[in-house]
Amino acid sequence: MEQHRTRPPHDRTRRGTPPLPPQAAHGGAAEAGARPAQQRPAARPASRQPGPPPAEAVRRLPNPRLTGLGGGLFSGTAMLVLGCLDALLFGSSTALYGVLFLPVCLLTAVWVRRNDLVSAPVVVPIAFAVGLLPIADDGGGGLLGRLMGLVTALATQALWLYGGTLVAGAIVTVRKIALRRRRALRYRNDPFR
Repeated sequence: MEQHRTRPPHDRTRRGTPPLPPQAAHGGAAEAGARPAQQRPAARPASRQPGPPPAEAVRRLPNPRLTGLGGGLFSGTAMLVLGCLDALLFGSSTALYGVLFLPVCLLTAVWVRRNDLVSAPVVVPIAFAVGLLPIADDGGGGLLGRLMGLVTALATQALWLYGGTLVAGAIVTVRKIALRRRRALRYRNDPFR
C-alpha cells in the first residue's frame, strides 16, 4: 500500500539560519569558478579598506598563559640566550644585560596565569642569575673562578636585579587587585547568592 508524503520536502536549511548561496547548494567551488568574469563582484581597492581598530590589533598579539614553571623556563631561557648574545656581540656588557632583563620581567609577569601570579617575582631573580653565567668573569678559570665571578656580578648588578623584580611584583600586584575586583563585582551581581 502506498502512502503519500504529507510534509513539504526538506530543503536542508535549519530554522533561523539563512539558506546557502546558489554556488554552495549546487556543487560548490566548481560552479563558482565557472561564472563569467563580468558577473563577479568587483573587489574594492586596497586603499579604501579600513584597517582593524587598535583594540583588535592589540588582541592579535601573542598572549600565552604560562604556569609558574613555564614562567620560570621562559624567563630563564630568555635570559640565558640574551646573556650569550651579550657575551658574543657586546663583550659581556652588564649594563646592556640589565636593560634587557626589564622587558623579560615585564613579559613574564604579564604572561603568567592568574593562579600562578605569585611565582613571577620569584622566578625572575633566578633567571637573572642563570643569564649571568655566560657574562660573569671567570677570574682565572675553573669552576670556583666562575662561581666567584657570578657572585661578583650579582653584587654589582643588584640594582637591575631589584628593578626587574620590582617591575614583576608591581605588575602582579595590579593584576591581582583587578582579579579580586572582578570577582567581587561578579559576586555582587550574582542573583543566586
